[in-house]
Amino acid sequence: MWTTRPETAADAGAVRRVVEAAFPTAEEAVLVDALRRDAAWVPGLSAVAETPDGRVAGYALLTRCRVGGSGALALAPVAVLPEYQRRGAGGAATRAVLDAAAARAGERAGERLVVLGHPEYYPRFGFVRASALGVSAPFEVPDEALMALVLDGPGPVPSGTIAYPPPFGV
Repeated sequence: MWTTRPETAADAGAVRRVVEAAFPTAEEAVLVDALRRDAAWVPGLSAVAETPDGRVAGYALLTRCRVGGSGALALAPVAVLPEYQRRGAGGAATRAVLDAAAARAGERAGERLVVLGHPEYYPRFGFVRASALGVSAPFEVPDEALMALVLDGPGPVPSGTIAYPPPFGV
């Protein structure tokens, strides 16, 4: 049902509307705008999910962060218009950015993704508790809510505390 594609500059307004509608405040939309202007932005690692008529209904974003001083990616935010929540738009956008990241993972040995989110949702994409991989947050968070996914299979992966880019404010 969902068509996904990389976000383009022309999508900025629609993405902002999706993110603002999906969260109780505009903070996440402000974060997305700030990340677009930051060195953490990775072209091709933000995706939209469109309805059959071409309306942007879902969004997922990966940006650079660090884990224990090594390169990593942060998945945040994932947002869906309320009328399309629990219908696969967020999952489609998430899968699209994960696939795009996996396709480029060979460029960065040990690259992993981290997400602060619902422990019932992200395991379907292969995420596990980050603590099992030696990854921690720079703030207090329930262990089950900080999750990680190793993209490049066997080999050394970084461990340590996540350093988010400045727009995250942590």
